[in-house]
Amino acid sequence: MPARQYWSLILILGTMTALGPFSIDMYLSGYQAIAEDLHVPTERIGLSLASYFIGISAGQLLYGPLLDRFGRKKPLYAGLIVYLIASAGCIAARSLESFVLLRFIQAIGSCAAAVASVAMVRDLFPIKDSAKVFALLMLVVGASPMLAPTIGGYITAAWNWQAIFIVLGGMGLLLMIACFAFLPESHQPDTSMSLKPGPIINGFWAVMREPQFYTYALTGAFAFSGLFVYVSSSPVVFMNIFHVSETHFGWIFAGLSVGFIGSSQLNSLTLRYFRSEQIIRIALIGQAIIGIIFFAGSYFGWFGLTSTIIMLFLYLSCLGFANPNASALSIAPFKKNAGTAAALMGALQMGIGGLASTVASLFHATSPVPMTMLMAATALISVGILFLGGLRITNPVFLHDGGDTVVLH
Repeated sequence: MPARQYWSLILILGTMTALGPFSIDMYLSGYQAIAEDLHVPTERIGLSLASYFIGISAGQLLYGPLLDRFGRKKPLYAGLIVYLIASAGCIAARSLESFVLLRFIQAIGSCAAAVASVAMVRDLFPIKDSAKVFALLMLVVGASPMLAPTIGGYITAAWNWQAIFIVLGGMGLLLMIACFAFLPESHQPDTSMSLKPGPIINGFWAVMREPQFYTYALTGAFAFSGLFVYVSSSPVVFMNIFHVSETHFGWIFAGLSVGFIGSSQLNSLTLRYFRSEQIIRIALIGQAIIGIIFFAGSYFGWFGLTSTIIMLFLYLSCLGFANPNASALSIAPFKKNAGTAAALMGALQMGIGGLASTVASLFHATSPVPMTMLMAATALISVGILFLGGLRITNPVFLHDGGDTVVLH
């Protein structure tokens, strides 16, 4: 593949993957403004974030079979149209209930891009390059936590929170144009695939019962849900508890993302010397240890603002190593059902993350303890799944630089 085409694909696929995170991160700085406008407590706006996560989870189960049946691009366009309509609806929302519902619909639309991007990585690139490609996508996705909250803060300060959704709608429109002009159709429609509930459920079950899939998909989902807890809780922790301004919160959020982005890029270098399954094991153990220390420090009152930022940076750095390898190892056994596997992996990730963020939003937090407790718990669960699930994998499909696929018996 020519270098120019390679990097254009990375940019477009990365933007597709980043649409959901941008839709999450950009409005975080506007939490207080939205709460004041809708006449609800600030922490209740977290329900709109939880509904977004749940919408992404449910939507991915919808798009997986559609992407395998109709090809990648038609369902992608349909999802982006839904996203544009819901973004316009968010601008007009005048109650918390309508805002939460519209965020759910917006998520249904955005997840078409997320599922399609993962499936197209499996279509367009050799399996041995999957972890590296996912790491490169994380570089594009990483622009979201670096830029989105800061941009959202300035937009809210200069205009209003509704302007954030005008920008998001514009992003969705530009992405649709780029996909139409530059993104190839990577999967021909499979007319033999039925869209009846029975065959679809059987297809999901065939993927789910693969030990390598459920081990790494669930491991990655619980590890990643720690990030969801952080994203959901951080506006309250930093702006309400530590009394950080909206603009400064955006800069802190951006700085913390450097740990996640930087480690995901170092992962590409680390793959030259270690296998994906080795990296994810070390990263998750480190994440769990840091989570326990973070919880203990916040519970006993040892950590202030600076210590909290440092611990979050370390936690997210471990996640940056774990996430691309979990994704690559989850879909490695599949070629024919790559769309279904990608959808199920994303649904698990967003569903568990949405549940974790919902739990986080239910706390009336007066300290960082609820956030750190949940982050430590999700990390410990992911380690447990990794080691217990690993015992069930008898024919693992791993990635190898020297060939396409290595099946170890």
